[in-house]
Amino acid sequence: MKSIAITITALLIVSVSFVTISCKKETDCKAVIKCVDASGYPVSGANVYLYAPVPVRTNTGTTTYTADVTASGTTDGSGVASFVFELPATFDIRATATIDTSSALGMGVIKLEEGQTVDRTVILRKTN
Repeated sequence: MKSIAITITALLIVSVSFVTISCKKETDCKAVIKCVDASGYPVSGANVYLYAPVPVRTNTGTTTYTADVTASGTTDGSGVASFVFELPATFDIRATATIDTSSALGMGVIKLEEGQTVDRTVILRKTN
């Protein structure tokens, strides 16, 4: 009788452990930003800045924007910068680089979803 009780207890512990482990969901939100030039070629070394602008009302009645959540990185040799966030969010993207001695700028928006990887391509255009 004692061995049956031990066996049932062991089975319950294993069952609870299995259910707990199998229910864990991947919730990280991943952003993969690819920077390309106007011809579609990857831009390595581009500075990529993600920011979630939050409107703030001033005492004078005007609205200004501040970036509550930010992240920055540099693109690799294939023009890609990756970011991981714990929660879903919508970010503005600002990418800058030097292309052929000229400054270049690219802008965009990315909406991150829970447990998903979202890819976005930003085209950098020369500004001068």
